[in-house]
Amino acid sequence: MVAMQKSKGKMRADAKGTKVQLRLRAEQKEIISRAAKLRQTTLSNFMLENAYCAAQQLLAEQVHFVLPPERWQEFCRALDAPPRNIPTLKKLLSEASVLDGGGTAS
Repeated sequence: MVAMQKSKGKMRADAKGTKVQLRLRAEQKEIISRAAKLRQTTLSNFMLENAYCAAQQLLAEQVHFVLPPERWQEFCRALDAPPRNIPTLKKLLSEASVLDGGGTAS
């Protein structure tokens, strides 16, 4: 019976995930707490939601890039250009492979 209780307690703790601790100045905590109250959420949820949003934004910026107008036009021309003919690539993509069920496994 004791083993089951420990197991249940562990399962409940695992459901929350991992823990992060922060050290804040009193005025920082006060401002963040007031904002959390305005959003009608807990301090932890407010901090998590906003940190998660900021992280997503930062990661998205790593995918997007900015080019000067002349480089952008050059980039667009390269995208719009017809594909180059690469005979070995064409052969590779036109033959059946092991993944298609048409080849043999080595």
